Amino acid sequence: MKKILSLLLVWLVLSPLSLAAEEAAAKKGIRVDSNQPIRIVSDRLEAFSEKKMVVFSGNAVAVQGDRTIHADRLILFYRKADRDPDRPEKVEKGGEEKGPGDIERVEAKGHVRVIQGARVVTGEEAVFYQEEQRVVMTGNAVMRDGANVIRGQKIVVFLNENRGVVEADPNKRVTATIYPSEKKDRRK
Repeated sequence: MKKILSLLLVWLVLSPLSLAAEEAAAKKGIRVDSNQPIRIVSDRLEAFSEKKMVVFSGNAVAVQGDRTIHADRLILFYRKADRDPDRPEKVEKGGEEKGPGDIERVEAKGHVRVIQGARVVTGEEAVFYQEEQRVVMTGNAVMRDGANVIRGQKIVVFLNENRGVVEADPNKRVTATIYPSEKKDRRK
């Protein structure tokens, strides 16, 4: 039962992220289907009901559509969903209510790599804040889109606002290498 709960929680975590990605992709002309299944593979899964936490550890990989997240560990934090009065309760032995909740955040730790198409973001840790629709990648963060590369200590992406902020380490500076897009010959 805990394994099923964990899988449902992962689906709930990544679905809203997919929705934000779908909106951003729609602006760029790319279509993302948030109804696609999510597959998570790891060496170990631990569910902690009292802490409202699920941990996927050991080469954790989450895939949905063309999006893939790699990390040494993926940690999901959730809160119980509000009860729907029109829906019957599911209660297991011992009176404990079972079912998915709302995801508060997802933490990816160790060798984090997020891939979608030509876009790759890497770092040591990432935190996906569900309510704020914000992603924070830290630890030698690098964002690549094709040949374009931006480096900093911390990259913050505001998913609903289609904007981001890159911060430098105190002893370094943010670096960006941006290649101009090729223009078609207008004389034709």
